[in-house]
Parts: sequence; structure tokens; C-alpha cells
Amino acid sequence: MATRVATDRNSPPDDAQSVSELTARVKEQLETRFADVWVTGEVSNLTRAGSGHAYLSLKDDGAVLRAVIWRGTLQTLAIDPTDGLEVVCHGRLELYPPRGTYQLTIDRLHAVGTGALEAQLRRLHALLQAEGVFAPARKRPLPAFPRRIAVVTSPTGAAIADFLETLLSRWRGSEVILVPSRVQGAGAAEELAVALATAARLRPAVDVIALVRGGGSLEDLWSFNEEVLVRAVAMSPIPVVCGVGHEIDVSLCDLAADVRALTPTDAAVKIVPDARQVAATVAGLGTRLQSALARRLETSREHLVTLARARTFADPTRLVRDRRDALDQHGRRLRRLAAVAVDRAGERLAAAAARLEAGSPLHLLARGWSVTRLEHGAAALKSVAGIAAADTLVTQLTDGRIWSRVERISHDALGR
Repeated sequence: MATRVATDRNSPPDDAQSVSELTARVKEQLETRFADVWVTGEVSNLTRAGSGHAYLSLKDDGAVLRAVIWRGTLQTLAIDPTDGLEVVCHGRLELYPPRGTYQLTIDRLHAVGTGALEAQLRRLHALLQAEGVFAPARKRPLPAFPRRIAVVTSPTGAAIADFLETLLSRWRGSEVILVPSRVQGAGAAEELAVALATAARLRPAVDVIALVRGGGSLEDLWSFNEEVLVRAVAMSPIPVVCGVGHEIDVSLCDLAADVRALTPTDAAVKIVPDARQVAATVAGLGTRLQSALARRLETSREHLVTLARARTFADPTRLVRDRRDALDQHGRRLRRLAAVAVDRAGERLAAAAARLEAGSPLHLLARGWSVTRLEHGAAALKSVAGIAAADTLVTQLTDGRIWSRVERISHDALGR
């Protein structure tokens, strides 16, 4: 079959490429030349697919670049990307032929500086502080001798090794249960919060929970500043010791925990006592107890010697005689007091009888007075009122009564 050669410049050549062919060439060139790039921009249009992948755009004042973070990579990032965050990303450009679009596949992501993270940290700190999450009043003391300790951390990090080395060098009387969790990357805060809840539900119950992680940048430690984990620490029913990073690192989890440790090593120091110091204290208490018992024994011995020399033990009957003499003295004194009391009572009785005799109606009658009443009346007459002629009167004298009849009544006063 003959090939027709176009003679018109505006006519398409016979060797024109297909869309797929051209796209494949562009894809090869693009992905080869931009397989290792760093890009700075602002995160926008962030969405998370049900598959776990994150889709976003990186933008600046002049352009927008589509990007993707695969699920496996997302879990290893130092920070979880959010809209509006200034970041610097590493990755490679890839072209998607079915759509003819290209995107940046991100494998590393860091915040630009720490300004945005610090601002976010300050806002969350102010919110939680206003709620009382960091209040000293809600902090709980740690048990002096914990029997079971739960450690929430990465099982492969240096933090667990440092923690166990320090703990075992100080104290071997506690059981340690490791509750593994990621300590960095997207979703690590949620995973740590779940691990804390798991540690609190262990049976038999643990006495304290250690939340530890080694040092790193603000981005590396960011999971310990996320609200979900900070609230989980504050709400834990078991006291929490938080030892994250180095001495100068302070996370929100440190502030929410019951006890803040400077490092994972310091967390072990704060949780368990030093066996050598405990042994020294016990030995000191034993020495003090022996000294106290020796002093008590010597005092008792001296007291016993004093009692043995007492007159009572030399002549036991002397005590009986002394008590008998004292009893006789008390008896004589009691009899004297009784006689005096009887005499005084007799005198008071005689005086009362004399006063009673002086006021007796019989005594008055003996002196010439009389008492008159109506024959059928009980009360003595004091007035002529109520008395009529022919009434019978009874007059009481000292040696008898006189009945008389009223002849006449006069209302004159006495002596008139």
C-alpha cells in the first residue's frame, strides 16, 4: 500500500501521534525529570477518601498543584495536614493518562516554620485551660508502690527501652504491661487515645499509666498536642504520667496528665521508688525500733527494781494496816458528822414546831379568842352579811362549843 505524502503544510502528517502516545511520552519525561522534588505551598481542598488516602491541592499566589498522600504514607507523616497550613512537601510528579492530569505524590510533609503550629497550639491551650483541663485541683497522687503499670508507647522506639531500663534498675516489684501504639503521624493521636482507654480497662486494674515518647521536633511530637489525645489523658480513670520528648519539650498532654515527667526515663523515676532507698529506710526504721525497744526495756527494768524496793513489797501487811487505820479514821469522822447533822436537824425541827404552835388556832383560842360559824356552815364568820335573825350559830371555845340563836343584827362598826 503506497504512502501518501502531504504537500500542504497545513495538512496533518501521516506519522501524527495518538493522544495515548503523546501522553505516554509526556508521562515518561515528566516522571523522569521530576521524580525528586520539593514544593512549598498552602494546603487547600483537603479531602480524605474512604480508602484512607488524602487528596489536596498546594497553592500559592500564581498556581495550584494537585497532590495525593497515600494511606500508608499518611500514617508516617510527622503532622496531619490541614487546610490553610503552609507546608513544604517532598515527592514526585505523576501523570494520570485517563484524565490527562498530573499530580504530586507526597511522601514527606513538614510545616513551614512553626508559626502556624504554634498558633494552633495556643488556641487549643486557651480552650482547654478555660475548661479546667489543666487545673491542679484535678491532679491525682500516684501510688507509692504500684503493683501494675501500663505503658502506652511504640513497641519499637527508644522510649520503651529507656523506660524499662530505668524502672528495672530502681524497682522490680511491679508488673509492666505494654499497650502498643504509633506515636507519630496522621491518626497517631486517635490511636494513642484508644490505647489509653484499653490500658484503663485492663483486668486486674493497673495502678498507673505511663504515656511516653522520645524526643523530636514540634512536628514529631504533634500527636501529643491534639485535642483528642489531651482529653483522653484528662478523662482517664487511672492516674497518668506523661513523659514526652526532652526536658525542654512541653506538650498539652504533659499539662493534662496527673504527673508530668521530663523524659521517659524521668517517668520511670516518678512512678516507682528506688529499691535501695526503700531498703535503707527500712533498715533505719529497724534500727530505731531496736533502740526504742531497748530504751523501753531499760525503763521497765528500772521501774521493776523501784517497785521491788518499795515498802509495800517489803511488808505486804503494812498496806492492809494502813488501809484499815484510814478506814477507822473515816468511820469516826463520819459518825461525828452524823451526830452534828442530827443535832442541827433537831434544832431546826423544834424551831419549826414552835412557829407552828404560835400560829395554831387552838393557841389563839386558849388566849380568849373564839371562832363562830353558822350551824350548817363550814367557814368562820367575818361579817354580819348573810346572817339573819333566828339563825343558829356555833361558837368554838378552847374547851367546847356554844350554840346560840340570833336575836338581833347590828351593822355598827366594832366598839360602837
